[in-house]
Formats: sequence, structure tokens, C-alpha cells
Amino acid sequence: MPLPKEERYTYADLLRWSGPERYELIDGAAYLLASPSLPHQLILGALYRQISNHLEGKPCTAILSPFDVRLFETGESSDADVDTVVVPDLSVVCDRTRLDSRGCKGAPDFVLEVLSPSTQRQDRLVKLNLYQRAGVREYWIVDPASQTVQVFLLENGLFRITEVYTAQEQARVNVLDGCLVDLKQVFEQ
Repeated sequence: MPLPKEERYTYADLLRWSGPERYELIDGAAYLLASPSLPHQLILGALYRQISNHLEGKPCTAILSPFDVRLFETGESSDADVDTVVVPDLSVVCDRTRLDSRGCKGAPDFVLEVLSPSTQRQDRLVKLNLYQRAGVREYWIVDPASQTVQVFLLENGLFRITEVYTAQEQARVNVLDGCLVDLKQVFEQ
């Protein structure tokens, strides 16, 4: 649920906000992010370890939350122009020119979200549509309750669900050659 607003918020506003709270901006609306649960963080850590280990010595880099992704920022955008900033649980960026000291400018190649009760709707609908619109090549929705991973691949500008993996399988990261994630290690947490 967005925070009440008097105006459209931008990345310039977000950078001025102080305090321990973390926010995402979606089309100018600010959304307060809740702290993740321990199971969420253990699952995320196990996923990060495997993907990051695979990327060692390769040009792509895996980055954990909190990490600002300014999905629609272009080289000409100012902070006051950017009204959509998301904080994916895990991002993989292969074009390092998209990275700066504050996060990622434009769409990562791969994004993963671990569902929480408070984020399910946002991750399954709002963020899926944002990531699709921005051109994220692969999006995973990881569901701790059902111990599944839904894989969406961008084809002709639209996400298509290509696979649903269970806790006993190895999941292939399609945009990373040879990257397999052992889900037994992920969901044993």
C-alpha cells in the first residue's frame, strides 16, 4: 500500500529522506518496505551464494538488497525525473556501465524476489509488470510457502512463464550460461 502523498515523489525526494525506513517508488508513489523475516533472508542468502559463486571471474555481478534499481533511468535523466525505484531481493547486472555508487541505472539482466506475506501482490503483479516493461530478461518469483520457483523469461517484450521448479530440483538461470541452482540447498533453510 502506498504512503499518502501530496505530490508525485521522485528519486531526488527519496535521497533526501532520512531514517532507517526503506522505500520503493512506483510511478511516483512511495511504498514502505518491511524488514524481511529470517526464513526470507536464509533463502535469499542461499540463492545469492550459488549465483554469486557461479559468476566468479565473469563479467556479470550479483547484488543483494538493499540496492536501488532505477528501472527507467536513461543517461539524460536527472534524479528529479526518476519516479520508479525498486529494491529487488537479488539483481544480476552484466553491463557494468549501468552500475554507479547508488545502484543500477536501467533494467538488470536478472531479478529475483522472495515472497513474503506482505509483498506477494506487489511481487506477482506490480513488479512483474514493471520488470517486463523495463526489459528485465529473466524474473524469478521464489515462494517459501510452496517451496517453488517460478521462472519468467522476456520474449518479444512480454514475460512468459517457462518453468516452475520444486524444492527437489535444480533451477537453470537462463540468462547465465551454465548456471544451475540446487533448490534443495535453498529450501532446507
